[in-house]
Amino acid sequence: MEEGAITYGMRPVLEAIESGKTIDKVLLQKGLSGPLFKDLFIRVREHKIPFQYVPAEKLNRLTRGNHQGVIAFMSAIEYNDIYEIVPFLYEQGKTPFLLILDKITDVRNIGAIARSAECAGVDAIILPLKGGAQLNEDAVKSSAGALLKVPICRHSNLVEVIEYLQDSGIEVVGVTEKAEDTYFQHDFKKPICLIMGNEYEGIAWDYLRKCNGSVRIPMVGTIRSLNVSVATGILLFEVEKQRLGL
Repeated sequence: MEEGAITYGMRPVLEAIESGKTIDKVLLQKGLSGPLFKDLFIRVREHKIPFQYVPAEKLNRLTRGNHQGVIAFMSAIEYNDIYEIVPFLYEQGKTPFLLILDKITDVRNIGAIARSAECAGVDAIILPLKGGAQLNEDAVKSSAGALLKVPICRHSNLVEVIEYLQDSGIEVVGVTEKAEDTYFQHDFKKPICLIMGNEYEGIAWDYLRKCNGSVRIPMVGTIRSLNVSVATGILLFEVEKQRLGL
């Protein structure tokens, strides 16, 4: 059965997966068993759909329907593959401008970033498969529809993605307060991918150590930090500024 942005019940969720619908996450009731559940679980793993075991009470709060211990959150957007986008950009004669968001958890921040990215000409936004905010209808609304216009990619191994981008001639730059260079000292006219860290921990070390370089936004106030969507906007429009020759 379907109810808003969720699908529930073993058979309906299995059919949604097999029909190719994009699913953000599946909640599974603890202790489920049986042939149908086994088949469903195999499909969830094969399609690399994030899943979580939860008590029945949580599922009951989400729907009054007969969920059979399974609820799937349907994606409000369709995802793309960065391994297909990069060659296409080069074929079109473009200088790639990409953005990686490392586990940004606030839907409003995701929406604001996507809106700025669309305005600044970002070619694609790359997200981790697990750990970030769910891109639901609220995220789409907060982005003013930008999440439906900018290609969004989700990948399970961002280290491999970073290495692929570098092999493709794209410089990967982390934005972190720990960097020595300020952002206006960097040349962003070349093929570039910015990495923005999450609201609490910044960029994961596994990603930061893979970067070609890092930059920071200089601060003169006492708070010494910016909302991630504001920080991202500053960097995105610096890239646009340099590429416009301003």
